[in-house]
Amino acid sequence: MSRFGRSGGRTGERTMNDGGGRRILQSRTDHRLLRAESPAGRQGLFFFAALLGLFALLLWPWPLPARDLTCDRLPVLMEAFHESHYAIKSITPEIRTQAVDQMIKRLDPSKTLLYEADLDRLKPLLADLFTGAERGNCTSLKPVYDLLVARARENEAIVKKLLGPDFRPDRNVALNLDIDKRPYPKTSAEKQSLLRKIVLFQIENALLAGIEPAEAREQQIHRYELQTRRVIEQDPAELITTSAEAFARALDPHTSYLSAQNFEDLKISMNLSLEGIGAVLSSDNGFTIIEELIPGGGAEKSGLIKPKDKIIAVAQQGEKPVDVIDMDLRDVISMIRGKKGTRVTLTILRQANRKERFDVTIVRDKVDVREQEAKITFETRKANGKTYRFGVIELPSFYGGEKGGRSSYQDVKKLLAEARQKGVDGILLNLSRNGGGMLDEAVRLTGLFIGSGGVVAVKDSRAQETILANGRAAAPRANGRRNVIRFPAEDPRSVYTGPLVVLTSRMSASASEIVAGALKDYRRAVVAGSDHTYGKGSVQTLLELPWGLGAMKVTTALYFLPGGRSTQKAGVAADVRLPGLFALEDIGEASLDYALPGQAIAPFMGTPEKTASSWTPVDERLIAALAAKSQARVSRDAKFARIIKDNKEAAEKQGLIQLDDYRQSVKKENGGKNKLTLAEQRQKARDQYAPFINETVNILLDMIAAKAG
Repeated sequence: MSRFGRSGGRTGERTMNDGGGRRILQSRTDHRLLRAESPAGRQGLFFFAALLGLFALLLWPWPLPARDLTCDRLPVLMEAFHESHYAIKSITPEIRTQAVDQMIKRLDPSKTLLYEADLDRLKPLLADLFTGAERGNCTSLKPVYDLLVARARENEAIVKKLLGPDFRPDRNVALNLDIDKRPYPKTSAEKQSLLRKIVLFQIENALLAGIEPAEAREQQIHRYELQTRRVIEQDPAELITTSAEAFARALDPHTSYLSAQNFEDLKISMNLSLEGIGAVLSSDNGFTIIEELIPGGGAEKSGLIKPKDKIIAVAQQGEKPVDVIDMDLRDVISMIRGKKGTRVTLTILRQANRKERFDVTIVRDKVDVREQEAKITFETRKANGKTYRFGVIELPSFYGGEKGGRSSYQDVKKLLAEARQKGVDGILLNLSRNGGGMLDEAVRLTGLFIGSGGVVAVKDSRAQETILANGRAAAPRANGRRNVIRFPAEDPRSVYTGPLVVLTSRMSASASEIVAGALKDYRRAVVAGSDHTYGKGSVQTLLELPWGLGAMKVTTALYFLPGGRSTQKAGVAADVRLPGLFALEDIGEASLDYALPGQAIAPFMGTPEKTASSWTPVDERLIAALAAKSQARVSRDAKFARIIKDNKEAAEKQGLIQLDDYRQSVKKENGGKNKLTLAEQRQKARDQYAPFINETVNILLDMIAAKAG
């Protein structure tokens, strides 16, 4: 599912002429552009862009502008990745092997296309590709492409045969959903068995959504026809982009090449406003579906568009409509995106009592993506005849960075002011679903709870350390290689000094780990949640490439908490441990391919005494008491008992699920409904997290009781 809109966000690079007719990609060092990435989501990608001294990095000798990455550009791109990378400075046989492995994962991510024997054929071809790419030779991609097309056509034929007159449903079939543990098929019979299982699950999904069996079978046939078309359309030239992505990911989990489309999506994700029609889209069996209308957006203002409408054609202002049935969702989104004030006409197909087909012209406008903004709710508790009120701040990401745009720091600052007006007795900062975002936003937001002090340090490949701090903070120099970037000191009246708990999970990553870790190091807050956070402690630099070629994102440094420890691989451990919402043993930096090791530097905590005395430090005795009381409550809580039971059962199944069990569980989870609306899905997510919010508020109450005692 995607949002569409257009972002005008800045990047930290500019293309200049060096006086000799060559184009130079020049980087400027700007702490405002530091970003901390989410390694887990679509969410696709939030990230650091720490531009630390990469001046005149790339020479681009090509005389003509172009938008497609071509083979002759791969050598300089690969060289640029090595020149910029924190640890890997040259291509080695090991890197080539890792690039081949990553390429295969991208060619067949579900392990349904290729046979095990195909890998023996592909690996030498791809090894030649990455050797030849250093010389601008990508001829090895042609036989790779031919093999993929042949296998896609084979899959299409298998599915059509499976869904022929002899097809019978089988709810006893079981499928291993853990692709990493699922082997490639060795024989045609094994592939047919695998595809049969997958198709049966896909048809069951359609049946649960209320689709008739005959239509569900036709949808599956069409799905695999589309898959074949997609593979054919991805010709050898387009596989060059896949090669660049594979090479980048072979260096470490967070280095990547971003196509122009991916780069645009990333800029949109980092700003809570975008320019478009204001709708959430998804793709289903070749149709682009309106999932949700964003309040205040052009689609809603039209009064004509409804959720579940299908977009079947798109026309730009003054141009003829283009049929978008069976078009890739991302291509449809690109057509609908546009500048504020321009018009786009959508041809809508609506399935009601009868099929309706009509055109809607919408003026693109700026739309706030409000579900990602910081929000506050209030919880009350009674103890010893007194009623206490607590503020619960939900922060899904550290957004910001665009001048005049939304800022998570400013939004949380306003929410804290609101909480003071309501006389709250404590604050819960919920980062349990926060995958990261803008680093400067995270640093300034931390200042709302500690006042002045160093929050995070970044160390690059030259061992240069740069500390980001609020106000004047003590920062002992380390062999003369330590700089300090200071944000304005927070007004003491804006600093919240009361009881504070931070809720985290394995999904809390990067910038959220910086905030949680800094508050823990300063003993400012109690951290409650999963055993530890994600563990992403690396810094990425984003370099926008010229001529609309997209961008390269390179790991250039590690970041460190005020106590000197990096969160890389280890994350931030919870003071009060709660059960995990899901069985996430394999979620985290340590489980990723080629993750960098963690390090440590000299501590850099430094807070003036007058600021430090304004809030009460959390000590080990208090933490032990809070953990004991929380554990006792959790052991008696029916909702937590179910979560623990579900996690245990999921772990025992090891990714294997039976179709009938799946069907029953979906109906049970959805309250008997076949398919939930987007609003119902969001409410379900809130209900799932409710026990954790409830228990964390109880921990806040315990803190107040301990202080009173």
